[in-house]
Amino acid sequence: MKARPRLVIFALTVIAIFTMIAFFAKDVQENMTLGLDLQGGFEIVYEVSPLDVGGTLPSMAAVARSVSKRIDVLGVSEPEIVIEGENRIRVQLAGVSDQEQARRIISATANLTFRDVDDNLLADASILTEGGASLGFENGIPVVSLKIADQNKFFELTEKVSKMGAGKNLIVTWLDFEEGDSYEAERLKEVTGQQKYISAATVSAGIKGDAIIKGSFSDAEARELADLINSGSLPVKMAELYSNVVSAEFGVAAFNQTLFAGFVGIFLVMAAMILVYKLPGIVAAIMLFLYVFVVMFIYNTMGGVFTLPGIAALVLGVGMTVDANIITFERIKDELYLGRTLEKAYVEGHQLAFWTIFDSQFTTFIAALIMYIMGTGAVKGFATMLMVTVFVTVMLNVYFTKFLLGLLVRSKYFNNKKGLFGVKPSNIPDVTKGENQKYFGPFTKIDFIKESKKFLIGSAAILILGLSMFTINTFRSVGGFNLGIDFSSGTKITMQSDIPLTLEEIRVDFAKFGYDSISVQFAGDDIAYVTTRETESTENLRALKVFIEEKYGHEANDVVVTPVVGRELVINALTLSLLAWILMMVYITLRFEWDYALGTIVALLHDIFIVLGVFAIFRIEVNTELVAVILAIIGYSVDDSIVVFDRIRDSVKHWPKPHISKADYRQIVNSSLQVTLWRSLFNTFTTILPVFALITIGSPEIFEFNFAMLIGLFAGAYSSIFVAVQLWYYIRINKKPQSQKSKKTRKKETLDEMTIIGIND
Repeated sequence: MKARPRLVIFALTVIAIFTMIAFFAKDVQENMTLGLDLQGGFEIVYEVSPLDVGGTLPSMAAVARSVSKRIDVLGVSEPEIVIEGENRIRVQLAGVSDQEQARRIISATANLTFRDVDDNLLADASILTEGGASLGFENGIPVVSLKIADQNKFFELTEKVSKMGAGKNLIVTWLDFEEGDSYEAERLKEVTGQQKYISAATVSAGIKGDAIIKGSFSDAEARELADLINSGSLPVKMAELYSNVVSAEFGVAAFNQTLFAGFVGIFLVMAAMILVYKLPGIVAAIMLFLYVFVVMFIYNTMGGVFTLPGIAALVLGVGMTVDANIITFERIKDELYLGRTLEKAYVEGHQLAFWTIFDSQFTTFIAALIMYIMGTGAVKGFATMLMVTVFVTVMLNVYFTKFLLGLLVRSKYFNNKKGLFGVKPSNIPDVTKGENQKYFGPFTKIDFIKESKKFLIGSAAILILGLSMFTINTFRSVGGFNLGIDFSSGTKITMQSDIPLTLEEIRVDFAKFGYDSISVQFAGDDIAYVTTRETESTENLRALKVFIEEKYGHEANDVVVTPVVGRELVINALTLSLLAWILMMVYITLRFEWDYALGTIVALLHDIFIVLGVFAIFRIEVNTELVAVILAIIGYSVDDSIVVFDRIRDSVKHWPKPHISKADYRQIVNSSLQVTLWRSLFNTFTTILPVFALITIGSPEIFEFNFAMLIGLFAGAYSSIFVAVQLWYYIRINKKPQSQKSKKTRKKETLDEMTIIGIND
């Protein structure tokens, strides 16, 4: 096939890609299911216990079905109800309009009973027909109409009550009667309207037919009561262990900010790729457009819920996709600097890059899978998106990027235009004239073994300072880390104002509601995060939020975490990290050798402790999102280490001498790092671009998440070079020398083969 047809196919393919994106983009956008942090709503974890002490807990599946019926009453689309463990249920309702009503309906036992004035049970909801409660009106006053199924029984019990005498001939209707409740005690509260029973109706004769419940109801209250009765009783107690309430206003603002920051970061990455790699960079930019579209399409098809951490994972995936491209493009450049033809460099580059890309992406997938299996809430959403990005990254790079770039290369139009592939033509040797390789990268004069000491000293300084601050703050009884309420339990309220907020005014306002010990953090002058270590009562918290909305003009968000959940989150975080380390070490040992795996794991620990050290030094809040960040850093740091170790393993495998001396190992390490350092730096830079955009112009709600990611990326970039490799080098030079197996020297890494135009080009 000549040049023109291949270039035409390339152009038509690109047009088809953008046409497809334009055609389906609107559908993808309209079908996005936004999480509660992006459209408002609430998330609550309930602890489920039997109604009676010592009673038997029904199956959690049955409880979940009952909760689902309650949510149907609210008319909320696509709720998420998750059973966790043996006695917990997590409920997420995004976009719910009346959050307090939703909480009442979900947690209410709704056990309808009819009793006499001595609290003896006369009948329960089984006397009604299914769905037999409805809103009605009597003389214009709202009532609840009850359709009686067993009318004979109802006649008998009402006739019995009618004969009890004056003052006793009452049927008291209760919702959620509990042991210790009493009509006599509650009737004294009628003046204030705080009695627990619904109504107390006088019965003068047996009733044939249906019945009504009268009370001082509004239309909405009567309808809610009817809906509760129809949804059936919930045969358990539901206690809130954790709650997160997000106002719709905050959700929309967070979504717009994060989405805008994400697109800015992606376009910056595209510009950087085109600037450095030119023609392959354009292909990479096209793939980034396709990457974002395909990830969102697959995520929608799976029924995934978009959350702030999920969008952050999507943006992080941009760095992973670009990393796969960078590995391939750098391999192609290496082959071109060896004097290869463009087509041969393209073929060899893709072959050499494949397993490096697969190993690095697979280790990230391991971390994401562990997060998904063992994580909850936001961590699970982040993990789902991360797994999708890994799959799409491998598919696009292995197949589609290779296909598009292959069309350009095999057109032969660019055979004499190698400068368009990110190399300097003057640095390419003319092997037909016997020239040797003359360009080995920009870092050929660096002795990495020698320079590593400086970086290790820097890391040690940060770790020692972090440990010192941790110890000092522990003895000061303020905590080694500034633990968020996710780990320490408590209440966090996010408030917004149209006028500048001040610390003094916030303290005065909160003190009015008994919040004397609070800590306040500001995001600009119009948003404040107020934290107290107490898990305040729902009533007190509700009153405070009403006050905030009336005074400052914006509904507040709140998160409440009990001590039980806080302790469990700490244990889960440690378990997740430990499991990720073990699985990665096993995988790397199988793919490489144990000393490669050990170097990688030590580098991982280094990165995590650097992040924790920075958080300890600057007292940045540690929350559940940090767990997701640490696991993402684990995957990303391994990615860097694997790329470097792949080069080292390749050099060891094809080393020409039968024995490798200490000096040889030093040369292997230095030469491998000299050719991979640029890739590591540029990949880190392209990953930092979207993260930096999220920090500077994204939602402040995930600042800690993005800041930790930024620190982890910096730490991972140099730990793979100055920690992982140095440890491997130290182990190797102290091992007993072993003979190398006889291996055929790989020609593609040498200049033994001369390229002759028209014969082997």
